[in-house]
Amino acid sequence: MKVIVRGKDKYAPAEAIRLYAVDKLQKLDQYFSFRDSLEATVLCSVYDSYQEVEITIPTRNIILRAEVKSETIVGAIDLAIDKLESQIRRHKSKIYKSMKHREGISSYYANQSDFDIEKMKSEIKATNLVRSKQVDLQPMLVDDAILQMEMLGHDFYIFMNIETNKVSVVYLREDNNYGVIDTNY
Repeated sequence: MKVIVRGKDKYAPAEAIRLYAVDKLQKLDQYFSFRDSLEATVLCSVYDSYQEVEITIPTRNIILRAEVKSETIVGAIDLAIDKLESQIRRHKSKIYKSMKHREGISSYYANQSDFDIEKMKSEIKATNLVRSKQVDLQPMLVDDAILQMEMLGHDFYIFMNIETNKVSVVYLREDNNYGVIDTNY
């Protein structure tokens, strides 16, 4: 796996940090069969009261991403790796359950028999679809959608974006800022 480590807002990670991130990410190589084609991006940010690490690994089928805050960059890297490993286990478990006989997706991960099934079960937050809902798309601006989301007390809201004429989703991020996702179809 190719690893790119960079800083944000004039922060340049030291060589020791880069080597530490590369070493820790090699731990994830065992889960993939196409290791050479993977590229992981590690973005390090330093703020007054905390350090933040964002790791993104785009694959052919999913994008693995972890964003973690900690007191130190090394601690944030460790937490992000743990988070990514958990995502991989959950994803692999889902593939194993529902798509294990399909070609392509199931062959992406290397065959590993050392997974702890009980640990995977405890990490899966939900297993069943228990509710289905339909919404009427309301044409509005992003600011209006944020207001609607806040009034409903939700952490996301689906709407028709007047500016882009696309179905969009506004959502509340972990850093208490807002994000918007526009769809392409």
